[in-house]
Parts: sequence; C-alpha cells; structure tokens
Amino acid sequence: MPDWVSPPGETIADLLEEQGWAQREFAQRMDYSPKHVNQLIKGKVPLTEETALRLERVLGGNARFWLEREAQYREALTRQQELKALATQASWLQELPVGEMVRLGWIRRFSNKGQQVAECLAFFGVASVDAWRERYATGAAAFRASPTFERKGPAVGAWFRQAERLAARIECEPFDRKRFEAALEHARALTSESSPEAFVPSLVEQCRRAGVAVVFVEAPRGCPVSGAARWLSPDKALIALSLRHKSNDHLWFSFFHEAAHLLLHGKRVAFVDMEGELDGKEEREADTFAENHLIPPASWRELTGSSLSPAAVVQFARKIGIAPGIVVGRLQKEGLLQWHQMNDLKVRYAWEREAG
Repeated sequence: MPDWVSPPGETIADLLEEQGWAQREFAQRMDYSPKHVNQLIKGKVPLTEETALRLERVLGGNARFWLEREAQYREALTRQQELKALATQASWLQELPVGEMVRLGWIRRFSNKGQQVAECLAFFGVASVDAWRERYATGAAAFRASPTFERKGPAVGAWFRQAERLAARIECEPFDRKRFEAALEHARALTSESSPEAFVPSLVEQCRRAGVAVVFVEAPRGCPVSGAARWLSPDKALIALSLRHKSNDHLWFSFFHEAAHLLLHGKRVAFVDMEGELDGKEEREADTFAENHLIPPASWRELTGSSLSPAAVVQFARKIGIAPGIVVGRLQKEGLLQWHQMNDLKVRYAWEREAG
C-alpha cells in the first residue's frame, strides 16, 4: 500500500480545473463558504451525504460516486494509520515462526512490518496482539497444556490455527456418535491401503458424514506436535494430524488417539498432543483406545506369545486386517522390537512439496 492516499477533493479540484472555476466561484455554486470548500478539497472535512447531493447538482455524476470515493479515502486513511500503529508491535513477529508460515504457504511475506503484523493477525483471525495472546499463546483456557506447549506455544498455535482454517472448508453433517464409531471401523480397514491418494479422501468423507473434520497439516520445523482434537462447535469436531514421523504406524495411531479424545473426554478442552509428552489420565486412555482398536487385546496376546519374524508379523497383520507397519510400531513401542528392526514393513509418506 502506498504511503499516500488521495482524498475525493483531488477529483473535485481536477473538475474545477476542467471547468475553469476558481474555488470562490465553486463555493458560491455549492452555497458553502470558501473556507469549507478549501478544507473539503484538502480532505480535512468529511464529504457528507448532503455534500454529495450538492456535488451531483453542481459537478454532475451521482451522489453515490462521491460517497464511495469518500468511503474509500477514509478507509485507506484509517488503514494507513493502523499499519503505522501495528508496525510499533513488530517485535511480536519474533515470537512467531513467520519464515515457516511463509514456507508452508499459510501467509504472505511483506517487507513492511505493519503489513506483516496485519497479515499474521488476519491468519489467526484476531484483531490485536492481545487477542492473539489470549486465544493462542497461553494455552491456559482452551488447550490441555504441557511443558512443551508453554515453550512452543506460538508455533503450536500457528499449526492449530491452520488446522482450523482447513477444517472450516469441510462442510460436516451434525456429529453422530454411532456414525463416527462406524467411521473408525472403516478407518481401521483403510490402514491396509498404502497410498494416501487411496485412503485420505475416503477417511475424510466418512468422518465428515459423522460430524468430524479430519485435516492433515505439516508442522513448522521444530514444532513437536503430532496431532490435535477439538470441538469446533457442539455439532462439529476437528482431528488434525501432522504426519510428524511420516510413517503409517504413527499416522494411524495418532488418528485413533485423537478420535478417543472426542469420544471419551468431553467437548470443553482441546487436546494438542506433543511428541514424548503423552501423560495424564486422558492421554493414557487415548493411548489404550488406539492400541485396542488397531490390535484387539486377545490378538495382541496371541502375537506376543509366538516367535516374531517379518513373515510372522505380515501374516498376523493380514489376519487381523491392518497394515504390518502398525504391528511393527506397536512392538517397538512395547520394547519387543528395537526401534531399527523391521522398519522396512512400515509405509513412508512425504508431503507433496517434498515429493515433487
């Protein structure tokens, strides 16, 4: 935006020059004092509805043109003043992962500090930095906080906001618990699909019909978030997944973990789950829910009571209808396999930007 804005008085002055009128003659025609006309041309007094009607009669055109010209000028003037005020809060940008937000395509880059602050405020859907701190930075009111959240709050808040923005594009049917539980069974069957192009649309659609928006959002570098769950309204919920480890075992475990929060832990608190910090009663319950939905307890006992080999894992996974990589991930988590063992049975993913 330029540092100058043109008042409607400049248009009036141009028309006076075309007519060959001095300001004094124009003042007589408008039935205004010369002082008022001079201030009108300089933009020091507002162009009112009455003035617009007089201009219509004296200079032609229509009153609407003059009023729109005035509205545009006042808006531009206010915006210019606001950008100058926002520039004084540019230190706030140092708290945000602005470079990552630009890299990920969430916001645009501006050299003007005021415009960059305005761009970030618009991204978060708040009017001021204070409103941002209240909603996204503290985590005290809406989010189940953790020590990492306190340190990485701005980055996590940015990631979560992008998830909200994507979820807003998904028109969900009102939440239905039975439908969502059926969608989870459908999701479990989808784990055998190795290609995201095959399973993501189906997963999103089944959950949408049940009232849950499922979105995939890459996390900013250094942000250890793995997933989140939140009720956006009484009838619409959100599950956000970051694909932090880019493997199918982590993806599906995170999905069922977040689904558990929606089914088991009420609608008032948002759960943002960080890598390595899944602690507390709700997190243990969500872990157990995910483990048991992916591998039923009886099947797990059967597996751990036999010898483990890649062939045995593949056969077991096929028998219970899930991907072998999920079985490997569970065995690694339980310490029955080393973290480097059987990783070739996992499916790896890449974001389109990375793959392309």
